[in-house]
Amino acid sequence: MAKLIDGKKLSEEILSSVAVDVKKLNEKGISVSLAVIIVGDNPASRTYVNNKKRACEKVGILSHEFALPEDTTQQELMRLIDELNARSDINGILCQLPLPKHLDEEPVIETILTQKDVDAFHPSNVGHIMIGDFKFLACTPAGIMEMLKSEGIDVCGKHCVVVGRSNIVGKPMAMLLLKANGTVTICHSKTKNLQEITKQADILVVAVGKPKMIKGNMVKQGAVVIDAGINRDENNRLCGDVDFAQVEPKASKITPVPGGVGPTTIAMLLRNTVTAAIIQNNL
Repeated sequence: MAKLIDGKKLSEEILSSVAVDVKKLNEKGISVSLAVIIVGDNPASRTYVNNKKRACEKVGILSHEFALPEDTTQQELMRLIDELNARSDINGILCQLPLPKHLDEEPVIETILTQKDVDAFHPSNVGHIMIGDFKFLACTPAGIMEMLKSEGIDVCGKHCVVVGRSNIVGKPMAMLLLKANGTVTICHSKTKNLQEITKQADILVVAVGKPKMIKGNMVKQGAVVIDAGINRDENNRLCGDVDFAQVEPKASKITPVPGGVGPTTIAMLLRNTVTAAIIQNNL
């Protein structure tokens, strides 16, 4: 039976550390603030935003929500980002994705100032992750690396297989594992013989957005399995990209859904926001 990697517990530890840093900045007369933009009424996005706001309150970060209607134009959204870029009282800017279909995400991401890009989605910040010289890390991959560290899992020399190649999780995840001296294979929808590759993984990270895609016969005995997916199953219950019931008996360690990767993602977002405040105040 696999050991569960408790993301909730780890996130509380990270948030406690963040709260200490926020308090130190407050004592110097510096407040830490995060602007969160949400467009439309996507229920999942609303849940994520509410969770981020609660986490901000917990650690003493000021949270500013900008809830825009579904029919917001590209120009209106860009104007708001320009205004937030110019505000010295805003340290971090987060635009909740996905945006409604009529809006283009790319210029939105590129317009947010790199020093306020606490999601680390801007091409410049992505480039810094690529070369290993970064100030901000993509939140989900950063949280996963913290999970591995907290469990004493040494990435060095391990075969790490990442299933998924998104700019948000898959690609930066591969770069962080590579930086930690893992041997990395990236798989995606066009990969042939996926099962043969995933069965070679010492550390398997899955982020594809397909419910229970990874089955027991796709995992090596004793592998560490990190499930970054969040989906609804046929009974409308939350589940990951990994078929937990099948994979858990084979894994040595595994993340649950919910309660695994998700909480650490939010914790790392707030850590990035503190980093942004420190940079902007030349500390």
